[in-house]
Amino acid sequence: MFKTNDKKVCSFFASDYHFEMITLPYIEKELESNKKVVVFTENSLNDTMQFLLSKVNLKEDKKNLIREINWNNDDKEKFDELKNMNEDVSIIIKGDEDYISKTRQQLDNLNTNSRASFIDCYDINSIGNNVSEISKKYNTILNTLGEVKNN
Repeated sequence: MFKTNDKKVCSFFASDYHFEMITLPYIEKELESNKKVVVFTENSLNDTMQFLLSKVNLKEDKKNLIREINWNNDDKEKFDELKNMNEDVSIIIKGDEDYISKTRQQLDNLNTNSRASFIDCYDINSIGNNVSEISKKYNTILNTLGEVKNN
């Protein structure tokens, strides 16, 4: 089981590009802090992330670190990687409620000593009017302004 802090963070996105724009500053900060970043996603984000990185104003070395993240939807490979990890890791889970729930359950059952922070990123198109209900479970929301304390 991961060692975690009490901070519960979520985010809401309307498209893959929107998700990437919201999380990119967070990911950049985590990488600067020498944390590993693992992104669980229902669909591959390789193409959209490559396009986005070609358009953003970041130094090439930072872009390369972001490119090294596995943006594919190969969860098994990511779980295997986490099993053998012994470092701080930021885990981002992007998808609908069911995907996030199942992935979190599998992560909770993972035998590891790593310290982890989690961000659950919900597809706004699949949750409809449940944004307020879902956000009540979290004390912080990640949006384009960064992490904002949830009232």
